[in-house]
Parts: sequence; structure tokens; C-alpha cells
Amino acid sequence: MQKIPISKCYIHEQVADSKIAAEIVSRFDFSCETVQDAKQVYKKILEAKDPVQKGKETLFLTKNKGAFVRNCPGTRKYLCCGYKILHIGTYCYMDCSYCILQAYFHPPVLQYYVNHDDLLPELSTLLSQKNISRIGTGEFTDSLIWDQLTDLSGILVPKFAEQSHAVLELKTKTASIEKLEFLDHNKKTIVSWSLNTEKIIATEERNTSSLHHRLAAAAKCQSWGYPLAFHFDPMVIYDNSIKDYKEVIDLLFSYILPENIVWISLGTFRFMPGLKPIVQKRFADSKIIYGEFITGLDSKMRYFKPLRINFYEKIISHIIKFAPKMLIYFCMEDQEVWRKTMGFEPSEHGGLPHMLDQAAVLHCGLG
Repeated sequence: MQKIPISKCYIHEQVADSKIAAEIVSRFDFSCETVQDAKQVYKKILEAKDPVQKGKETLFLTKNKGAFVRNCPGTRKYLCCGYKILHIGTYCYMDCSYCILQAYFHPPVLQYYVNHDDLLPELSTLLSQKNISRIGTGEFTDSLIWDQLTDLSGILVPKFAEQSHAVLELKTKTASIEKLEFLDHNKKTIVSWSLNTEKIIATEERNTSSLHHRLAAAAKCQSWGYPLAFHFDPMVIYDNSIKDYKEVIDLLFSYILPENIVWISLGTFRFMPGLKPIVQKRFADSKIIYGEFITGLDSKMRYFKPLRINFYEKIISHIIKFAPKMLIYFCMEDQEVWRKTMGFEPSEHGGLPHMLDQAAVLHCGLG
């Protein structure tokens, strides 16, 4: 497991008597302090020279006062996959230059919600419905960093295994899979990895697991019977990047059998303008924000569309060499990109959510 760089833990007084909070604190030699208000924590972080880094070193155990199950917000004008989010916490102690969470949260802080007495009934309500659902914990955080602090996977994976209408996706850049080995998953949990080139991992993804360690972890999960997924997002365009991404694909299929992969997603680097000064300050040597970008329909900076299309075409054709029947999809692209790279639009196949639901039915036994 990766070393957790947390140096300070704050506990909201509302959850000071929480058994879960006590278990987390007992596992590590944290300096802990009880606070009456989250603003006390935020103030400490904002006073730091680098609030983003300070937030990664500060754990705040608190209560989620909103919904645990949420619809993915998606992006205007681009096709969304209809994902649901299980909002277990926020932020991450890994440090990727392109991470939108640096600009999304004010301030960014590593929060974990310990009120599982609210989470579990809400999740049970979702699972009692007969509609197919895809739900993941990796939208506002990394799914598996919490397994070093908590027994969350040991709660969620067996809970999903008991039903047949929803699938849980655990998305990570770590190799922290130890707690998954002996869980009864019944193929209702997909373990997925974000992948990138060795160059991008080395320069833009601080404190993450190496490409080989991620794929070795995926191979172990494959041997334990878990369905898998992989996300090439964000893909960064640079000199020889297509060659480098093809090498990642070669390596992926040297570890993993195509029939054990539920889906592969692709998405090129895009960012809200507010992220640029953060990257310039925190990753002074990074070049990723200086590509050929234009303002997209969602007001994010995106690579010029012909560049994206050309890039996608070459990556897709290489994946298909290994896995001709693989469900490949785009995270937040428009119909034109689908048409010119895939040869169809998702609406012709019932829409992107339907396509992904059917892949989950096939690989995970939903229905």
C-alpha cells in the first residue's frame, strides 16, 4: 500500500462519538483535534503557503449533510454516460497537475463522511429499485485511497453482491487492492484504473502508482474474478504521444484478457480556465496547459477538435486490434466526434447510458 501523507486530522464535534471516526484515528498516529465548525479547518488550510497541498495532508472527518447518491452533473453540449455518484468523501492525497478538484473545491480538503447510518439506507433505496444503475465512488475522490483508512470496500462490495440491478465501479490510480481479495463480489463490482503514459505519470501524476503497478494490481483483481474497466482520461497530446499511448495499450493487453474488461473510456485533457494559474504555480515545469486549446461549448479549454479526432482515431484502431468487440466510449464528447471516430452516434444504439448498461448486463450479470 502507498504511504498516506496525512499529518493532521480534524473531527467535527457532530461526529466526535462516531465509531467509524474512532477506528480511523486508532489505525494511524494522527495529531487529532475536534472542531465545532468546518470553517475552522478551512481557515487553517487557506492560511498555508500552498493550500492545495495542505488540503492533501489534512483529514477532516465529518458528516455529509446532503445526498449520498447523486447524478453525475455531466457537461452541457456533450454526451453524458448517465452515471450515478456515491458521495463518500472529497479530494485525494495524490497530486495530479490536471486535477480539476484543485479548482473545484474552496478550499480543497481531504474529507471523509462517517455518517454511514445515513449512507447505507440511501444506498439500499437505490438498490431496491429494479432499474439498472451504474454507480461509482471516484468522481470527487479516488475510490481506493480510503481502504487504507476504513473498511468501506468491505461494506460496499458485499452489499452490491446481494442484488442484481446495480453495479459499483471503484476507480483508482493506486495499487491498493489488498482489501478486495477475499470479498464476495458476485461480479457486481467493477474495479477500474485511470491509465496514462509513463511520461505523464512521471511528470504530472505525483504520488500515484506506476503504470506497471496499476496493471499488476488489475491482473490480481482479474484473478479474483472482478470485472475490470480502464479510463484513458485525460489523454495529453504531445510529441510522440500517440506512440506512447499505443505502448500503454500494448502493455494493458499483456496483463489483461479483453473478455474481462467491461468498458474502456477515452477523454482528452480539458480544463476550466481557473485551473491554469494553479498548474502554473504548483507545477511550474508542466507543459500540459500550453497545447492547442480552444474554448469548448462548456466553457472549458479543449484541444482543437480536428486534433482530438485524429488522436482518437489512432488510439481506437489500436485498441480494436486487441479487442474488436470492446465497448469504447468517450467521456464528454459531442456527436460529431463520435461519428467521425466511431462511425456512429450513441443515439443509434439507444444512447450512451443504454450502451453502458448493456455492457454491465453482459459482464456483471445484471438484469
